[in-house]
Amino acid sequence: MRPMPRAPVSTPVLLPDAFTPAARRALVRADPILGTLFKTIGPFRFERSPLHSPFEALAHSIVYQQLHGRAAATIFGRVCERVGQGKGFTPQKLLALPDATLREAGLSANKLLAIQDLARKTVDGTVPPLARVRRMSDADLIEHLTQVRGIGQWTVEMLLIFRLGRPDILPVDDYGVRKGFMVLHGLKEQPKPKALLAYGERWRPYRSVVSWYLWRAADKPVGTFAPPEGS
Repeated sequence: MRPMPRAPVSTPVLLPDAFTPAARRALVRADPILGTLFKTIGPFRFERSPLHSPFEALAHSIVYQQLHGRAAATIFGRVCERVGQGKGFTPQKLLALPDATLREAGLSANKLLAIQDLARKTVDGTVPPLARVRRMSDADLIEHLTQVRGIGQWTVEMLLIFRLGRPDILPVDDYGVRKGFMVLHGLKEQPKPKALLAYGERWRPYRSVVSWYLWRAADKPVGTFAPPEGS
């Protein structure tokens, strides 16, 4: 008996390729004010950073939390000098280092504990390898990765958007996204996360795209896109 042929595996379209002219038209039909937003901000100039290792990417996120970019880059560079560069940056090498060596790189006590927990959870499989990460759903990745100390949902959402290019992520707790929504609609205050989540349902399956535009709208003065509420 001849085996049944396998169904072709469909590869999901990721950002920036996912934002086609048809996708843009669909968003504007679903929420007409987005037409003004797109026109004012201009082309979708999204750039995805390469993801070589979930461990490296999340370690990078931990180091950068609550730090100015230049200071964080210096500290992360020192950590890499001690652990290893590129593929040499492994959880096994990090765990083999004394705490003092990593503290000398500039890691705070909390970040040291977080990055060590990340290394242990990478070794035990809680943080999946890259091949599996690419196949996992957005919700499953958030569930797995937020088990790591110091990794919250927002951090995973940034990984999903800017490293994996997932097109349908709406980080409702992000200050810039909420401020951008306030500016876009001429509101007097930022929306609550639950309200933004409910409103954003109309943007599916391109919520990452709208988020990118809202980040840029956040730099504009209120009234740029719509008159202030109640005026």
